[in-house]
Amino acid sequence: MEALAKRVGERLEAGREVLVTAESCTGGWAAQAVTAVTGSSAWFDRGFITYSNAAKQEVLGVRPETLRQHGAVSEETAREMARGALERSAATIALSITGVAGPGGGSAGKPVGTVCFAWSRGAEVHSETHRFAGDRESVRRQSVILALEGVLKALAGG
Repeated sequence: MEALAKRVGERLEAGREVLVTAESCTGGWAAQAVTAVTGSSAWFDRGFITYSNAAKQEVLGVRPETLRQHGAVSEETAREMARGALERSAATIALSITGVAGPGGGSAGKPVGTVCFAWSRGAEVHSETHRFAGDRESVRRQSVILALEGVLKALAGG
């Protein structure tokens, strides 16, 4: 994860881009990973930890209708989290993570390990849903890695 965060920082700095994070189930781990990199103040603006639905609404502007219709663990919510973080920061690219890390909280439709991601850059927003195996820490770790890999893809135009 350290090497990946360093690569993300190098790509952001080279492209004069600035990152913002919006996290729920990872509790700020993505922000911690990137700020562990020396010099991150040049390319990291801030991180939002919006664990509750109320925080998602109040801090990031996630619409109550989105949460009612799709739930907190949905690509729709992840997309609104990423857009909200970008709009509420000085960043040029945002990542968001929302999911069910476990061990409880899952359902038939959204079992433990279901995590939704979004990346927003300018008007573009891309989202994905993944299901990870493992315990709570493993799901969270895998989520941070995938989110950072997604930043690299977004910077490459993918």
